[in-house]
Amino acid sequence: MRVGRIGVAIAAVAVLASACGGVGNADPGSDGGTGASGTTGIEHPTGANDLILGVAYEGGFVAYEYTLGTTPFWSLFGDGTLIVPGPQIEIYPGPALPSLTATPVSEDGIQAILQAARDAGLMDGDKNYGDMCIADAANTVFTTTADGSTSVVTAYALDVGEPTGTCGGGKDAAARAKLAAFQAKLTDLASWLPAGSLGTEAAYDPTEMRVYVLPYQGDPELPQDPIVWPLATSLDGFGEAVENAPSDTRCGVVSGEDLSTLLAAATDANALTPWTSGGTEYHLIFRPLLPHEHTC
Repeated sequence: MRVGRIGVAIAAVAVLASACGGVGNADPGSDGGTGASGTTGIEHPTGANDLILGVAYEGGFVAYEYTLGTTPFWSLFGDGTLIVPGPQIEIYPGPALPSLTATPVSEDGIQAILQAARDAGLMDGDKNYGDMCIADAANTVFTTTADGSTSVVTAYALDVGEPTGTCGGGKDAAARAKLAAFQAKLTDLASWLPAGSLGTEAAYDPTEMRVYVLPYQGDPELPQDPIVWPLATSLDGFGEAVENAPSDTRCGVVSGEDLSTLLAAATDANALTPWTSGGTEYHLIFRPLLPHEHTC
């Protein structure tokens, strides 16, 4: 089943969270603006809001609502902050608020990661390894900004095949295998980065949050206690329609005091909690924004 394959890749997140050795909200090395690393090693942006290397899953045979709340698999920023999904509680329904962790990575660690990315072919310009060897799998998308340019490399069904990454074989088999091996290394940084490269892991506290608003359906067999929407703007007027989505899906970004208020209300909410506003129940999906994200 296609969902199973994607699930295997996503399950690696739990391994990644423990293998990193820690990610807290790192003390930024800059004010968040774009900068450049020192004269030695591979040049890269140094701002806290600058993505150096990101790995995300796109597409695949998963529920539409799942895609709305999914965060990237792996995100390294210019100040050395590594953000990944945190451990997930295996209960249903799960918590409404996604878990993320952040770990500081030293410049030596960043250089080792970028060198491994270069060896995997992630700094050679945009590539798309789209061998349709199987139906309904996901794309793994690597975005690398270093050496003065950005490369986006996409590989379809990268977690499929034996060995991993060789689904379909063909002319791209060697390149895909390198990508799969590099992705595996990202889940076990402590085993190969220079000693002292990783700081202490901690929960990542976002400063902005996407909130998707959908009609409430719920599960008749699992009725949930409703929570009153705590912000001044009612949910029937919150956000804007989501492009290429059902017309009844809207999205807005919450920050500042509104975010603090909403997080306090959502602490005990789960994925099936109905949110009430103006006498109507709604289904909300929360998606924390990473430092380089600011919109829906």
